[in-house]
Amino acid sequence: MGRFRWDRVRTIMRKSTIRIKPLKYEQEYTDTPQYPPILDISYEARIEREKNAWHEKIKSLKTVEEKLFEINMPRYYGWKPIMLWEELIPYNAMPFAQHVTRTHFKEFKDLPHYSTGLEEESHKLLGQIKPWIEEALIFEYKYRSRKHEHLNNEEDPITSISLDNIMGRSIVQQINRILLGTLSNKVPHLLKCQVETDPRVESFWSAGGMNPPTFLRLRKEKVPWLKDAADKPVDRWFQYLGSPVLQLRHELPLPAIVQMHESESPDFDVPFFRYDPKVIGYHEARRLGTNIPGFWPGDPCEFGLLSYHHRGHMHKRLLQYGEEDRAEAVHVQAILASYGWLLPQACYQGFSTFNDMTYPLVTQTVITNGKLWSFYVYQLNTTLVHSEHTANNPRRNLCWGTPELKLFEGIEDGRVIGFNDDVLKYLLKFYLNTPQVREGVEMKPYLDVAQKHIADIAEDKRREWLEVEFKHMYSNRPRHVLPYEVYQWERIYKIWHKTRPLEARRRPFELQNVRPMMRRYDEHVPQYIPKKLREIGKPKKKFEDTYYP
Repeated sequence: MGRFRWDRVRTIMRKSTIRIKPLKYEQEYTDTPQYPPILDISYEARIEREKNAWHEKIKSLKTVEEKLFEINMPRYYGWKPIMLWEELIPYNAMPFAQHVTRTHFKEFKDLPHYSTGLEEESHKLLGQIKPWIEEALIFEYKYRSRKHEHLNNEEDPITSISLDNIMGRSIVQQINRILLGTLSNKVPHLLKCQVETDPRVESFWSAGGMNPPTFLRLRKEKVPWLKDAADKPVDRWFQYLGSPVLQLRHELPLPAIVQMHESESPDFDVPFFRYDPKVIGYHEARRLGTNIPGFWPGDPCEFGLLSYHHRGHMHKRLLQYGEEDRAEAVHVQAILASYGWLLPQACYQGFSTFNDMTYPLVTQTVITNGKLWSFYVYQLNTTLVHSEHTANNPRRNLCWGTPELKLFEGIEDGRVIGFNDDVLKYLLKFYLNTPQVREGVEMKPYLDVAQKHIADIAEDKRREWLEVEFKHMYSNRPRHVLPYEVYQWERIYKIWHKTRPLEARRRPFELQNVRPMMRRYDEHVPQYIPKKLREIGKPKKKFEDTYYP
């Protein structure tokens, strides 16, 4: 039988023009049995394997922009994240903010973990800088005309917010100018700082452990193999949009406050928030996820030193909520602002919400309106807050903050009354804190050595295509083809009440396995090449090449 089969193979090979190379037979037996892996074939296990494969793909991509690009690839019209605006802080949002950022918060009056080695030096500089700060305060509050910047009616809440933000911006710019000009000759790292005004800060991540939305739970209950998992916690996407007044960046990162392994201590507790974020006032919006720390990838000053933020939104909070709520609102703003700035910085080092960090990052945050000041130090130790990592990740992010401090009591007869030296000392410590080289640490372990950014790609067409498409994605402009929409009359007469049974079923919600919002980002017709512009020797190549990750 075997000889007959080989005769037929030889005959076919003689008649065919295709030459087949003989196979090299491997050893049939091995010393130890080799078994294929036994995989769980349940629906949830298959979905989990697909997620892990996607996370590994993001990790293996060479450049920063391609990693950021790949996170949006599953959605042509964008994800539907919970929107977190910096100045929109609902009532009782502290447990939520700590849960979605996995942050342990502790309030101190003197930040003992941070200011130990800078106390003496800040005390020496206090007397030299204090007169300049007082002069700037007197000018801004008494002699500078602001009729063109705000209305005179300060009883209006909107006007009060505007006035608070205007005064805070002016005071911050004056103080930053004075401190940089005075300290630059004594503190060399300030000469290399990059100062940004009104930077674009956006952060996108996935967090888990929360109850599923009602529509998702009802949909799962209709599917037999998903019915038992209808109430299982799900991951939610979050998009933070920050609005800092001013940022300082440097080429080197700030030193860590504590070692990364110390953040695994059970003493650093983090509250667990299991409810839908909509119950406290947040809502969703369809958009592509963006991670931008105020600059584009490739900027040499890629580590944050200090950021200033407004607090004018406090005028919108009801007085009935009490002083505790007002203090918590500022803490929530600081936690989200610090995490929302450090996560994009970590993404620019090659990490992501799915690929954890190998070393910590630190930033300093100041929230002020010129008169009231709050200081925070934040250390980012982990970016894994999704799926099973919500409960099993031993690392915590750490935030230390001060209570609300008043810089001065008032200005009378051209003098500052009740100037608080402690506030100026905090600012001096923040500016004196020197960034350092991380010895023995590979800063970009998940990036290619030769191609860390798109600009490093040697191939011209691929580099130019990726650059244009990445900037277009991060512009978040609407797609030229509008997304699918269910009209209200269809929702009433076809979905809720089913009063048109004889009408032809042509709409996607009437068909099976048709989900237009699940369209991938690369599912489109490439750009057409006119005949006169086609490459010589390739007249049938009608479409441009694409270089999606």
